[in-house]
Amino acid sequence: PARVVLTGLSMGGSGSWSIAAQNPSAWSAVVPLCGRGDPATAAKFAAAKVPVWSFCGDQDTPATVEANRTMAAALKAAGVDARYTEYPGVPHNCWDQAYATDELYTWMLAQLRASAQP
Repeated sequence: PARVVLTGLSMGGSGSWSIAAQNPSAWSAVVPLCGRGDPATAAKFAAAKVPVWSFCGDQDTPATVEANRTMAAALKAAGVDARYTEYPGVPHNCWDQAYATDELYTWMLAQLRASAQP
């Protein structure tokens, strides 16, 4: 129960941002892939101390790439423990590389919900 990670890709990535913003303290981490989040919700992630690692390919649609960059910057500005990985030359299916990254799973397992932290 201390490790509940929310992840999704494409529309599911956008859904991950939206669901997490509704109740960020429910998650130990959020991992959206090529989705679009609302930068106005960054403070909610900061208040809940929920870490985020988001992914996008730089050859995705320009609007999706810009949305990911903007969200990553908003999270950093709000003080969120946030990572953003943008794969060069990768179109929309960045999930192939992201979910094949061993470090992602090590990172996810290292995260605990704020309520479960000592």
